[in-house]
Amino acid sequence: MRPIHLLRILKTEIESLNAGNHTPVMLWGPPGVGKSQLVAQVAREGALPLIDIRLSQLEPSDLRGIPFRIDDRVEWATPAMLPDESKHGRQGVLFLDEITSAAPSVSAAAYQLILDRRLGEYVVPAGWAIVAAGNRQGDRGVTYSMPAPLANRFSHFEVDAHLDDWVLWAYREGIDHCVIGFLRFRPELLFDFDPTLNPIAFPSPRSWEFAHRALQKFSNQPEMLSGALQACVGPAAGVELHAFARHLDQLPDIDAILEGHQAAVPEDLDLQYAVAAALVGRASKMAEQPDAVSRYSHILRYAGLFPQKEMGVMLVADLHRAVGSDMFAAEGFPEWAHHVADVLLAPD
Repeated sequence: MRPIHLLRILKTEIESLNAGNHTPVMLWGPPGVGKSQLVAQVAREGALPLIDIRLSQLEPSDLRGIPFRIDDRVEWATPAMLPDESKHGRQGVLFLDEITSAAPSVSAAAYQLILDRRLGEYVVPAGWAIVAAGNRQGDRGVTYSMPAPLANRFSHFEVDAHLDDWVLWAYREGIDHCVIGFLRFRPELLFDFDPTLNPIAFPSPRSWEFAHRALQKFSNQPEMLSGALQACVGPAAGVELHAFARHLDQLPDIDAILEGHQAAVPEDLDLQYAVAAALVGRASKMAEQPDAVSRYSHILRYAGLFPQKEMGVMLVADLHRAVGSDMFAAEGFPEWAHHVADVLLAPD
């Protein structure tokens, strides 16, 4: 399932707590596809505390608590990491990550916590959602088969890598337009993981963020940049991204386009993707500026210059994802819409 749809599912599950309709959610997917990031994003957007417990690193007693004697009985000390309304707040997200990498004894300790929302005397606060995540058995990670009693305690969703959803996230997070443009040019490299090859570094939504960081650190050290990119996304993708980045000096003046001056569209397809990403990246940072809408208009007019109208449509679709409905108020929007009407209205 697309990440953008999973975000809606997770938000709805949190909202359903008040009505007593919450079902614990299990997210499945290969390493680096963005499972943990989805949960963190939902918590952040809802201004909710997130307790992230890596079950693969725990012993059963870490989850169940330590027994201690009081007079003639034994009680259990509740682990401080579990949600406590007085300490963590009335609402939040309890995230049980790496659940398929946890030893069976730890998984067994989680059964009652997940289904009954309690462990012995401890009770999960009513306003806390429970979400878990793990890798599949074929993903070459350290995984255990999920026991049927535990699996039956979740609703299950598989996380897919989806370029449009990743691009939306990337613009919001300020990811380098070089990375965005490259993946628009080579979309199949957003996630390229073959578990049979047992790769060390490989392209994934997570590792492309690492590539962004490498560009920020090593762009002024050209002799180091290629190796740094390969270390993030693997040799083949790293070499390609490095070659793509080296051609960015051939881009037209982005500032001139935003100011409404004439600028030619590059002939090379990879540079067309790069200039589109650069324009949307700049637009995503100017929403609060008084001349933002007029600059959107200049971008729309430039989008109409691409030899392939589909390229302009992609640019404008990304612009809409980045700036929202303000784009429709731009003076150049009706002209652009008329220009591409034959593409937008063409029958399938």
